[in-house]
Amino acid sequence: MSRIQPIQVAHHTISPGSRPFVIAEMSGNHNQSLDRALEIVDAVADTGAQALKLQTYTPDTITFNGGSEEFYIRDDKSLWADKNLYKLYQDAYTPWEWHKPIFEHARKRGLIPFSSPFDTTAVDFLESLDVPLYKIASFENTDHILLKKVAQTGKPVIMSTGVASVADLEESVRVLRENGCTQLVLLKCTSTYPATPESTNLLTIPHMSTLFDVPVGLSDHTMGIGAAVAAVALGAVVLEKHVTLRRADGGVDSAFSLEPDELKALVIETERAQLALGHVSYTLTPKECKSLQFKRSLYVVRDMKAGDPFTPDTVRSIRPANGLHTRYYDDILGSVATQDITAGTALAWGMIK
Repeated sequence: MSRIQPIQVAHHTISPGSRPFVIAEMSGNHNQSLDRALEIVDAVADTGAQALKLQTYTPDTITFNGGSEEFYIRDDKSLWADKNLYKLYQDAYTPWEWHKPIFEHARKRGLIPFSSPFDTTAVDFLESLDVPLYKIASFENTDHILLKKVAQTGKPVIMSTGVASVADLEESVRVLRENGCTQLVLLKCTSTYPATPESTNLLTIPHMSTLFDVPVGLSDHTMGIGAAVAAVALGAVVLEKHVTLRRADGGVDSAFSLEPDELKALVIETERAQLALGHVSYTLTPKECKSLQFKRSLYVVRDMKAGDPFTPDTVRSIRPANGLHTRYYDDILGSVATQDITAGTALAWGMIK
């Protein structure tokens, strides 16, 4: 990934070796309260995350108010089983008139606010708010109409890769690039809610980065922060997690969202993971050099007279490392002392005949 060009988003650089870019996804966890939405902004800012993301759509721009079976979610394992799509998006969407106050408050708190547009009208609206980048959601990553519109803004694009084959992704990346997108990040994503660790397949991250020659991150729908930390160890540079104030408050995405203290732990632990990666090195650090004295060496552990033989009872491998190296132990046994030696003396060649 070292050849991959850094991506600049506002005051933050997204690149291998940089602090992970952590995106808190509000989604519908405001529960249709602007006050709660602003409270989520404050909670996210306090965690140390870099960005806050909304979703920009209305029920009418994302689906059709239809009553036939195809407009219902018929999956017993879904969080939204038997929900009508139109009604679900009525409950989940963020009113467009809220975007400006949410974005303004986020900027005041040092966050980078942006959104996922779900159709071209949403892009036009977000352009009027001067968003610094765009996110393409998994279910929209093959919508070429939307991809072209977003790419033509010339702004950085982060695209989730859920529910897409390699061929789908190759085509979508090409559409983005051919229409002006020069800064692209792909997010490994398993589009189930919640996702299980065993379905997450994080080893795809370095492969995807090599395949498309772009920075790669993780849009994570698993519970907890373990997958995010592991993703950073595999080269993820962006992490996206849904966030809520309290899962107990309910909401369309609350079941797989992090609470603020959990998001703060994610920020801390993923940064530690990134710092721990370092580079390939077998060289001692300066602090390790100071610890060399605590390695083992050969010491006389019983008083000896000149002419006494060195035996396992008189010579041992102990700390510190001021005596002869332990590689000489077998050679020394059976030799004799050239002088009187006090117990606790580091063994040296001049003491051995």
